[in-house]
Amino acid sequence: MKSAKLNDTPQGYRSFATSCGIKDSTLDLGVIVSDVPAQAAAIFTKNKICGEPLKIGKKHIENGTLQCLVVNSKNSNVATGPSGYQNSLNICKKISDELNIDIEKVFPSSTGVIGKPLPFEKIVYALDNLQGKLCSPADFTLFAEAIMTTDTFPKYVSAKIGNTVLLGVAKGSGMIEPNMATMLAYFFTDAKIGHDDLQSILKRVADKTFNSLSVDSDTSTSDTCCIMANGVAGSVDLSEFEKIFQSLALRLTRMIARDGEGATKLFIVNVINAESNEDAKKIGKSIINSPLVKTMIYQGDPNWGRIYMAIGKTADVKIIPDKINIYWAADRSIGQYSDLKLLSNYLINNEEQILTVDMGIGDGSSTVYGCDLTEEYVKINAYYTT
Repeated sequence: MKSAKLNDTPQGYRSFATSCGIKDSTLDLGVIVSDVPAQAAAIFTKNKICGEPLKIGKKHIENGTLQCLVVNSKNSNVATGPSGYQNSLNICKKISDELNIDIEKVFPSSTGVIGKPLPFEKIVYALDNLQGKLCSPADFTLFAEAIMTTDTFPKYVSAKIGNTVLLGVAKGSGMIEPNMATMLAYFFTDAKIGHDDLQSILKRVADKTFNSLSVDSDTSTSDTCCIMANGVAGSVDLSEFEKIFQSLALRLTRMIARDGEGATKLFIVNVINAESNEDAKKIGKSIINSPLVKTMIYQGDPNWGRIYMAIGKTADVKIIPDKINIYWAADRSIGQYSDLKLLSNYLINNEEQILTVDMGIGDGSSTVYGCDLTEEYVKINAYYTT
C-alpha cells in the first residue's frame, strides 16, 4: 500500500529537504514555504506531555495564517524543558530571518526519540541561505522522506478539486493512537479557503479518519495535523473539498496502519448497529488494540473468542451479548461459527483483514483501522535507542 507517484501538486509552494546529521546520514529536515501567507488550521495531541515545538505551533497558529512549515525527524524535542523550547524558537527565528517573514508564520514540528536535547545548531546551520536552497515547485516526496522515523516508505497523496489541488503528507509507524489527528500529517492546497472553514473541515475529517486509527494504543507526544491554503488557484466548492480531503486522509490512515512497526497485515473493523457512533468507535478501538486479537491476526489463529473478549471489556458502552454477531470479510462469508480451518486460511492468506461486528441494538456505526502484532514490533522497540 505504498504511495503512488504524485501527479498533481498545489501551486505556490517551495521546499527544501536535507540531512543535518541529527542521527545518521538520511534525510532528517524538511521545509515547505508558501509564496504568500496562507490561511491555516491545525489540531494537536491530547497527550499531557507534549513536544516543545507543539507549544510554539499552538501559539503561531492562533492568528490563522502561516507561510512556512519546518519539520525535523530523529529527535522529538520532548521533555527537554525551557532549553528545548528555546531551541525550537531559534529554528523559527532562523527561518524568519532567512526568508524575511514574521516568526509567527513559521510552524515547527519534531519527531523521533523523546528526552534527548535537539541538536538545533545542526539544523540552523543547514538553514543557511535557505532562500537560495528552496526548490520550486516544491518536492513533496523528498519532504515526506525527510520526516520519516521508523516508517518503511514515505506517505503522500494528492487530488485535483476543480482548478485547485489538495496534497497530503504523513508519517507514522509506531506510538500511534491519535486523539486529535495523526502522528504528523500536513496538507497543502492552492484553494482559497478561510481559517474558520479550514478548522471546521479539518476537525470533521480527522474524526472520521486519523482518530479512527491505532497501531499500538500509544498516543504520541508530538501528534500534529496542519493544513495550509494559499489561495493562488482561486475558490473551491467547500463540500467537494471536504469530500476529497476525507478520501485523501483515509488513504493516509490506511497507509499508516499497514506500515505499523513490524506489521504484516492491515486490520479493518466495521462496527455496526451499536447504540451510538461513539460506542461503535470505542468497541472497534478495543478490538484493534487488543494484543491477543492482534497476534491472532498475525498468524491466522482462528480464536474468534478473543473478539468477544475485546468487545466485552469495552468501558461505558451498552452491550447485549446474545445480540452480537461477527463476520470476517466484507461479504460476511465467514462468521464466528465458521469452519475454523476456513477462517484460519482467510486470516493467513489476506494482507487486508476485514471484520464486521454487528451489535444488534441501535444504529450507531464506526470503522477503525489497525494492524497485527509481530515479533518485529518487539525488536524495533526493544532496541529503538540502542
